[in-house]
Amino acid sequence: MADAPEAPDKSGSRIREMFSQIADRYDFMNHFLSLGTDVYWRARAVRFWQPRVSGPALDVCTGTGDVALALWRHDRGGRQVWGTDFTHPMVRLAARKARRRTRQAERWRRPLPIFLTADTLRLPFPDDAFALVCVAFGIRNVEATEAALAEMTRVCRPGGCVGVLEFAVPTWPPWKQIYLAYFRHVLPRLGQLLARNRSQAYHYLPSSVAVYPQREDFCRLMESAGLTNVRFRPLTGGVAVMYRGEKPSA
Repeated sequence: MADAPEAPDKSGSRIREMFSQIADRYDFMNHFLSLGTDVYWRARAVRFWQPRVSGPALDVCTGTGDVALALWRHDRGGRQVWGTDFTHPMVRLAARKARRRTRQAERWRRPLPIFLTADTLRLPFPDDAFALVCVAFGIRNVEATEAALAEMTRVCRPGGCVGVLEFAVPTWPPWKQIYLAYFRHVLPRLGQLLARNRSQAYHYLPSSVAVYPQREDFCRLMESAGLTNVRFRPLTGGVAVMYRGEKPSA
């Protein structure tokens, strides 16, 4: 019987240092290593997460802001979008990307996304503030998953949606073997070669996915946070999975 994968170090200091080191190459690496599929995943997730109630949206662990900007582009009602991340170099890049869209925002008459440096475990917002609270490829890096989901649920308004997009391991055996071979052996070497960093960020990625709750197991964590109507939908043969749940109406 094979030994269970060892859980990687997800301490806040380690994660912050790791993403600070790769911030400048983060967007390029995402697009390159996923062959551009990450753009498609985010677009699908934004549609999957549409809430039934009106109000602003919050993207936590926003990184360089790609999901927040996707939410902003998709919305036609002028919804204010916020993005938070506890790695300041990432937030700085996200704000810079938003400013490049100033003319587009003026033409569309929509406010640009607002980006803040903030910890997902201690969000600086009141209860019931957002119609949509989401995270893409970030909750796996938070030190305490259950606490992060509880905090996301706290700031979501009744009737609103909590959405998650995260990596997973495919279940169909042939595709699973191909995926694991790439994910364990090719991606880490390519990643470290192209985005040299002291924290071994691209070795951390496959190890963190291997031990993380997926599909039904993750849905149970969302339900434990107080969400209802929880469901998931796989993407690209199960390489990524979209989740959504609703905060019960008062």
